[in-house]
Amino acid sequence: MTARALPWTDDPFAQAVRTGRGPLWLRRQDGRRIPLDIERWSAPAGGADHGLLLRCTRLPAPVLDLGCGPGRLVAALLERGIPALGVDITAAAVASTRRLGGLALCRSVFDRLPAEGRWGGVLLADGNLGIGGDPGAILRRCAELLAAGGTLLVEVEPQEIEERTTVRVEGPDGRLGPAFPWARLGADATAHHAGRAGLVETERWSSHGRHFLRLRAS
Repeated sequence: MTARALPWTDDPFAQAVRTGRGPLWLRRQDGRRIPLDIERWSAPAGGADHGLLLRCTRLPAPVLDLGCGPGRLVAALLERGIPALGVDITAAAVASTRRLGGLALCRSVFDRLPAEGRWGGVLLADGNLGIGGDPGAILRRCAELLAAGGTLLVEVEPQEIEERTTVRVEGPDGRLGPAFPWARLGADATAHHAGRAGLVETERWSSHGRHFLRLRAS
């Protein structure tokens, strides 16, 4: 009998974070696969990341990176003198962030976090809008974390889509991690759910094939 992979500890995602190499996918219930760009996440910030980082320099510090992964954005923010904290449920991601000199906590984004209601900025990059499979819930959580007038910078899908499904992370050897809920949203659907969470859209932009919204907490 094969031992069952512990979620976020010895599953394919945690292993890929440790090595910084893929390929890696989200396998949907219907068998289709969504590629995960683990090599980009593990590399220094670049490309469209620079637009996120530039906007963070205009925010009242500090900045919270939800689902920080290997830590490239947290490290880049700190290099620019912006106080930042990463949060990730994967211990390997938190360890990677700390190796880069960043600060990170190994928690769910829905766990109690420091300075709730006082963050100047929150990042939801690299598909992390899908966390929990309920975009309304994650956007409400971001609104709770932000100070009044604070900013959420969120990455959205390039196409107009609103999809909720169950996925599993698949590694290069075909091994699958445990199932978990996930969501994918385009800009319009994200803006709709954001409005219901008390967040106001102030900007849309795209760069290097990636698409983003800036949302302000009321």
